[in-house]
Amino acid sequence: MRQLLVAIALFAATAAGFAADAPGRVIKVLPLLLDLQGRDALSPSLFDRDAYQARLRQQTNAVSAIRFDVLWSGERTAEGTFKLRAELRGIRPDGTPHLQTLETNVAPGWFHTWTPLLLGGDDYRHFGALAAWRVTLWQGDRQVSEQKSFLW
Repeated sequence: MRQLLVAIALFAATAAGFAADAPGRVIKVLPLLLDLQGRDALSPSLFDRDAYQARLRQQTNAVSAIRFDVLWSGERTAEGTFKLRAELRGIRPDGTPHLQTLETNVAPGWFHTWTPLLLGGDDYRHFGALAAWRVTLWQGDRQVSEQKSFLW
């Protein structure tokens, strides 16, 4: 009898979890600095990428842009598309805070999807040092998921 009650409780908890799922979610966000040639690493090794990112954080003159690689997933619905929005907080060289927003429309696929959001050129040069970020996934005018940095 006890096993039956445990099985029913597990089934109810699993069903409730699936019913509460949002139509999409942001799974992972990777903020990557890009060098003057547009590279985030010198080789495909993750260790080398992390070492190169540390070097770019030290040598800010060698940085031309920052790219946010966002891993997200979404259900195929009648509305069709989602919007990925990255809100960035920066500190300019004169010490004033600055807010920058990057947006792109995205369509869900069958699996998780990586989408890059790029801040480069004059926008990056005037932005300053990145202090915090938040990436949100929107369906129409409704926010369905969010990932944010520790300092947001």
